[in-house]
Amino acid sequence: MTQQVLVVDDEAPARERLQRLLSELPDCEIAGMAANGEEAVRLAGVLHPDVLLLDVRMPGMNGLEVARHVALLPEPPAVVFTTAYDAYAVEAFEAQAIGYLLKPVRAEKLAAALQRAARLAAAPLARIAAADPARAPRTHVAARLGDSVRLIPLTDIYYFAADQKYTTVRHKVGSDLIEDALRALAEEFGARFVRVHRNALVNTQCIAAIERDAAGQYYLTVRDVNERLAVSRRLAGELRERLRL
Repeated sequence: MTQQVLVVDDEAPARERLQRLLSELPDCEIAGMAANGEEAVRLAGVLHPDVLLLDVRMPGMNGLEVARHVALLPEPPAVVFTTAYDAYAVEAFEAQAIGYLLKPVRAEKLAAALQRAARLAAAPLARIAAADPARAPRTHVAARLGDSVRLIPLTDIYYFAADQKYTTVRHKVGSDLIEDALRALAEEFGARFVRVHRNALVNTQCIAAIERDAAGQYYLTVRDVNERLAVSRRLAGELRERLRL
């Protein structure tokens, strides 16, 4: 059975080298090429490759974040990382049973990694973020939409709100449900988002005002949208001090 491979690297010479090496391997076909993380996630949802040949270090969304988003697909591909950097990161990938290749990629190593990738279960992808030594916050969150994934830039998000088993993301083009727990989002994005209630996190750049009604209940106004969110009395003072409102 022919393996469909999606090649992801921000450097054209690296993509061309991988394309050349893959063309020489039997039972292997290039499903597509991506030059950045956002394009990689989109193409993975459209092309349904068997393997993602994925650069680790890319501007914007790095390879670890790409793999984390791709894990939401109904049938996520196996991932083989490519990296020119530190054995420290490589050891982390190996501990997670994820394939990796050191640059410059050699033909025999690529062939062996693809054979190994064919045997990998999809489950390890969900743990890829834990292999990132830097544990950098994501640049996007991802909502699963049928057979594809919608990427939502953090800069476009107004707030997160707990919604039973899911979390609602209110953003510039609407709302989506994601599976991330509010507590985990608060830990990851605490520098940008602030908890205003046990059920809500708000982008600090999107808070226009905080007011209290006659009954003593605090509310905040979300900039650019006609919405008000309740603010916990316990958090109101701390919030106003942080934002100088």
